[in-house]
Amino acid sequence: MARSQIVLPLPPAREEPTRLVLGHANRAVVEALGNPDSWPYRTAVLTGPPRSGKSLLARYFVRSGKGGAVDDAQDLPENDLFHRWNRAQEDGEALLIVGGQPPWEIALPDLRSRMGAALQLEIGIPDDDMAADLIESLAVQRGLALPVEAAQYLIPRAGRGFAEIEALVAMIDRLSMERKVPPTLGIWRAALEAIVGPDEPRML
Repeated sequence: MARSQIVLPLPPAREEPTRLVLGHANRAVVEALGNPDSWPYRTAVLTGPPRSGKSLLARYFVRSGKGGAVDDAQDLPENDLFHRWNRAQEDGEALLIVGGQPPWEIALPDLRSRMGAALQLEIGIPDDDMAADLIESLAVQRGLALPVEAAQYLIPRAGRGFAEIEALVAMIDRLSMERKVPPTLGIWRAALEAIVGPDEPRML
């Protein structure tokens, strides 16, 4: 399957790749990052599931020269984040604020109102096509030879989150190396059992 990807002009950091798989879950986010002048107050708040590429997109945005970013913003003291927002406004700088999965509870009223006024961007859950592209891309990064049939078998049986898909491919790679056998059906089944439990089709 041909992957839909963008190559990000970044050195790897924290084991993040420099290629991002595009799909329905993140395409609108990537498009919005290209036009920060259209954001309310030139500020956007990006949230999404673990391992969905939020930090990668933040680094890409900063590297593009279009603005600044605050990653893992949900872990910062709210006063610090409030001052960072104000500083960006004073400097005329576009600001991307990256947090975890919503809902994101904010106690400080002034910060809550400013965050609420910003453009809200959220990375969703991969559909079947994007999940297949993710499996292929992750396998390529590991030098793991997975045929197209692997994704066809794994997707109906695997978890749909980015982190779950990443863990599944990592387990296939690990089991294949440990057993010194190619990653064929027996390895796929063993990896599924290790990550998501018994080999039963996912109910839609």
